[in-house]
Amino acid sequence: MRWRSLPTLIQRISILALILGAEALTASLFLDGATLPHDGILVGLLHDWGAWTVRWLIGFAALFTTFAWLKYRKALADVFRAAEGTRLRPAFFFAHASAMLVFAAASEILYRRGGMSFPADAVVTVWAIAGVSAVVCVSLAVLPRGLWAMLVGRTGSLWMYTSAAALLACSAGLLSQRLWRVAAQSTFALVRLAIAPLVSGAVVQPAALRVGTPRLTVVIAPQCSGLEGAVLLLAFGLLWLILFHEECRFPRALLLLPAGVMILFLLNAGRIAALILIGHSGAREIALGGFHSQAGWMAFNSVALGFCVVARRVQWFSNRPVEQAHPREIDHFTAAYLVPFLAMLAVGMISRAFAGGFEWLYGLRLFAVLPALWLFRRNYAGISWRVSWFAPLTGVLVFGIWMGLDALLGSHASRAIPAALAAVPPISRTLWIALRAATAVLAVPIAEELAFRGFLYRRLIAERFETVPFQTFSWLALVGSSLIFGLLHGRRWIAGTAAGVIYLMVLCRRGRLPDAIAAHATTNALLAVWVLEFQRWDLW
Repeated sequence: MRWRSLPTLIQRISILALILGAEALTASLFLDGATLPHDGILVGLLHDWGAWTVRWLIGFAALFTTFAWLKYRKALADVFRAAEGTRLRPAFFFAHASAMLVFAAASEILYRRGGMSFPADAVVTVWAIAGVSAVVCVSLAVLPRGLWAMLVGRTGSLWMYTSAAALLACSAGLLSQRLWRVAAQSTFALVRLAIAPLVSGAVVQPAALRVGTPRLTVVIAPQCSGLEGAVLLLAFGLLWLILFHEECRFPRALLLLPAGVMILFLLNAGRIAALILIGHSGAREIALGGFHSQAGWMAFNSVALGFCVVARRVQWFSNRPVEQAHPREIDHFTAAYLVPFLAMLAVGMISRAFAGGFEWLYGLRLFAVLPALWLFRRNYAGISWRVSWFAPLTGVLVFGIWMGLDALLGSHASRAIPAALAAVPPISRTLWIALRAATAVLAVPIAEELAFRGFLYRRLIAERFETVPFQTFSWLALVGSSLIFGLLHGRRWIAGTAAGVIYLMVLCRRGRLPDAIAAHATTNALLAVWVLEFQRWDLW
């Protein structure tokens, strides 16, 4: 479904969500409660409850929107019709921008300068009024006040239930912090059971929750208990069950939630036990470095993927007819566009997991993507692989934007060559650099363009994405796919989002996916040259 064919109400809600979501994400990156001044009643409330209030608002908005669509879609028919005759109101967008400028100025004073000579509580008051005004103004910019009233009225007491649900979710988050100690003790016991038969002279200190071997011991901090991952999996599972409720057998499907949490909890204990054993074997840097940071995400991704597969494929949990449970043709198209990228991600997680201070196995991504491309080569037969002259020029433009934003926003990472790489013989260093550059220029552009421009962009337009021509344009799909692509680039997400938008415009210009790949490869090649020529290793 194209953007213009969507009902006006859905278009406006999507615009509102994108604007507020981008602003909330930006604020979360720059505003740190630890920098707030320590005087004032309102400042204290902001310090203690500000983050939880934002979480409640986001939870409320997500729950209200989801259940309004699932349960009250028919009751909202007149709201959909009334929205068709409305227009966006630029005056309120201008008021929103003005309020955001005041909000940004107050944030600078409050978070960056500790209130300066202004009373801190007065600055908090201005900050809060500006923030609320910004939200109200942008809401009125997309829909008039009467339609908002109709929307709330047609959904009855939904606002009350979703408010309570969001409050319960936040309370559960607070309560989970109090349960950290109990969960940490349970994790300690499981780790102790796991390593005791495998090593002699295991170190066990229950009072300090310290466990390990004579060569490596770890303290199981509350944050390492696995409780946060369990809460995240619960949220993921609930969202899945809500979105695909028609396919699930209730109440059987609810059993997937505690089962997933239990499996993830056990895997977390196994992760810590494996960390200890890796360190005990002599690879201390790997254990405390890459493995410690990546194994948790690997476990979560595995359980979340297993949850999805079981929920849809196992008939005891699923209502899907057997003949619809294995759509081979669609699965092949989807796999052809996603498997190279997923293979690259999986190998990347493994590579980082077994990295100490330096990721020596980065080049394995290249050898993960190439077999995947060969496996699905027949699915790419319909793609025209001609590249226009415009594509590499666009790649140069993206490179310029990338470097300009990097200079504007500043990079605090070390620009020097990593010490581990500088210490190895020249042959080994040259081989690593060659594989790193080849991966960036060959594997990454192909895998990412297939996934984000080839699949995700078109999937946001239509369920049968493979039927959508590459020249089809949709604002919603452009913003959604580019923003997700940008977030993949971490602290350089703004530059990544801009790059995603430009690569997509290149794709839509002539409907050739290789144009986007060539532009992406050109950008990455120029970045590689810049890294080597000007010693800007932070770009890698």
